[in-house]
Amino acid sequence: MNIVKANAKYEAWLSQHLHLLDPDLALKHAEMRSAPFPFLRATFYRWAQVWGDICPEEVKAPSVLGVGDLHVENFGTWRDIEGRLIWGINDFDEAWRIPYTMDLVRLSTSALMANMACEAKAGIAAVLKGYSRALEAGGRPFALAEHHASLRIMATARLHEPEKYWEKLRALPEAKAEPPAGAQKAIARMMPEPGLKWRVTHRIAGLGSLGRERFVAIAEWHGGSIAREAKALAPSACFWAQEGKGTAPILYQKILDAAIRCRDPFVHFQKRWIVRRLAPDCSRIELSAMPKERDEIRLLYAMGWETANVHLGSIKARALAADLQKRPRNWLLKAARAMEKSVMADFKAQGK
Repeated sequence: MNIVKANAKYEAWLSQHLHLLDPDLALKHAEMRSAPFPFLRATFYRWAQVWGDICPEEVKAPSVLGVGDLHVENFGTWRDIEGRLIWGINDFDEAWRIPYTMDLVRLSTSALMANMACEAKAGIAAVLKGYSRALEAGGRPFALAEHHASLRIMATARLHEPEKYWEKLRALPEAKAEPPAGAQKAIARMMPEPGLKWRVTHRIAGLGSLGRERFVAIAEWHGGSIAREAKALAPSACFWAQEGKGTAPILYQKILDAAIRCRDPFVHFQKRWIVRRLAPDCSRIELSAMPKERDEIRLLYAMGWETANVHLGSIKARALAADLQKRPRNWLLKAARAMEKSVMADFKAQGK
């Protein structure tokens, strides 16, 4: 099955689970054609479909409750229940039971395709080293206030001008249609007090989820702006890739609850909606928002560690460590290169 047919079949399947927005979907298709890295981010369904044939040894690895759509721009910051700034994985839309190696290979492939400045071999070695060290330590979340100075500088560079963030949110267009009752109830439950009046807007964000309904409620509260977003979810594309019939559970909340994590108290799955607080310090971090001078080796090390934090919610560290020890030298680089080649072939073929 070529990429064009795979895309059509996946979107047809997805439309059975949620309402797709044609203008946003058209934008997604344009972004897919713009460059290889956006294409990778937008096509996790294709990755889930082909990666087992390209990486047959990696498929045999122990299964975990994994992220699935993991890449170098699926990380961000949030505030935990104590108000501390936390860094970690930002999005679990595609969470599923997968070989632990899938997350590592996809993260490493994204590092290759994102044109990071660090040398490829060293960067992927850092991912694996961070993952392995986290297994040895039993995992540990990233609280940025007291530790991880280099990571804190990289993660907070975008926070120097919060006014621009709110200006951008307030400039969003009004939603053309009233949000479904489920979305409104989910947003109301995450507001700081009942009875607040808010303006509902339409937000275009992400790539893998572009085309799905996404509503942002913006309100004024005690002298400043607050925002909550409700995004429609569907079963993981891994289920589609396995030729799953009917429906399947959405595992977003399950992976949040299981991971070694300082949770964001304003992220919660309700029915088919994932609701989160939006703020300058509660958002995904794009590489372009980081300082130009940054320690990418340390960043990739932290990303590998955080991946282990998630995996350790569903499996013992010793089981993962034992499998890693049996893998040949440079296995991760080799697998990432193979997947990079596959993604590039699909990227070039989509216009045919």
